[in-house]
Amino acid sequence: MKITDISAQEVLDSRGNPTVECSVVLENGIKASAIVPSGASTGTYEAVELRDGDSDRYLGKGVLKAVENVNTKIAEVVVGMDVESQREIDQAMIALDGTTNKSNLGANAILSVSMACVRAASLSKGIPLYEYIATLFGNSTDEYEMPVPMVNVLNGGRHASGASDIQEYMFMPVGASNIQEAVRWGSECFHHLGNILKDMGFVTTVGDEGGYAPALGSNEKPLELMVQAIEKANFKVGEDMCIGIDVAANEFFKDGKYELSADGKSLSTEALCEMYEGWVERYPLILIEDGFGEDDWDGFKLFESKLGERIMNVGDDLYVTNIERLERGIKEEATNSILIKLNQIGSVTETIDVIKRASGVGMKCMVSHRSGETEDTFIADFVVGAGTGFIKTGSMSRSERVGKYNRLMRIERELG
Repeated sequence: MKITDISAQEVLDSRGNPTVECSVVLENGIKASAIVPSGASTGTYEAVELRDGDSDRYLGKGVLKAVENVNTKIAEVVVGMDVESQREIDQAMIALDGTTNKSNLGANAILSVSMACVRAASLSKGIPLYEYIATLFGNSTDEYEMPVPMVNVLNGGRHASGASDIQEYMFMPVGASNIQEAVRWGSECFHHLGNILKDMGFVTTVGDEGGYAPALGSNEKPLELMVQAIEKANFKVGEDMCIGIDVAANEFFKDGKYELSADGKSLSTEALCEMYEGWVERYPLILIEDGFGEDDWDGFKLFESKLGERIMNVGDDLYVTNIERLERGIKEEATNSILIKLNQIGSVTETIDVIKRASGVGMKCMVSHRSGETEDTFIADFVVGAGTGFIKTGSMSRSERVGKYNRLMRIERELG
């Protein structure tokens, strides 16, 4: 089915900052849209999100250039193409951009079109989005794996200034038998944690991703309180409910040291690794994401050699969903897991290629939202179609996060 029209517009993300929405129209009259999210804690090697830099509009964060690129340059190339030729569509935009990091057209412009085409194709074929995505992966459409949600309940770092150095503390309901149960468990533990914080005299306002953001005075204290919340909710610690953290260590790596202001410590790579080892011994920690800086390959490798058999050692800023960085990680045996963000690389098929390569060597893949999210629930369908088994989409508050959980529950009910 041929694409007859493409148009983009500026809309807002969950922080009230501009982002790109693209609509695609097909010759059979079907229309579909997609909105691109935006990150705050971004890796240096991510594809470029094109911003206008005009201080008179949105403090320089406008995306009218990216919108214009969709409406003119990209439309000229993509209109007339078959909407089901996803790889050809993505490759045509990548070739048109002509840079290694999409800095010409903008990854936000390219991804908006890429996602909208996937959605339009699924509507044209009359099948659910997750089913069409499964076909893009070459996965079976007879059976689907629902993901374990990584429920972000305490925010710090760039997502909640003045709280902890660690960016995210997450409940992982690994013992739940389905997504309905996993969401309920996550919600109950989230609210129990809120009550614990209230009883301690903390304000329970939330950060960018919907988690509580108290200044607890140390980076370990949140882990203690999370265990208490799991127990209060009457779940088995380490069986029903485990814990994951996104350290985002790159954010506090300064002059060769890891500066933990909440603890008043300045640690070497080796000392930081020892701190994590202690936490893994004391708490039901099964996942540590970005435990080291984006260029500290030795740190990731050290951690992998010591704890890779026991927990998921996840690279996010390390890999930025980029196949070349992933190849280095595979070669050096740096991690056993990878975080997947569509807008880090900027097209659907490139994201698929990274997942297939990582999965092919036994790495676990976690499909992730961004801190500047939107009401678009694309990643919920994407993770089901991809069958990666894990999704990171924020807390049990803020509708741009909860919308993804609601979509997952709807998909599960649809699948029976």
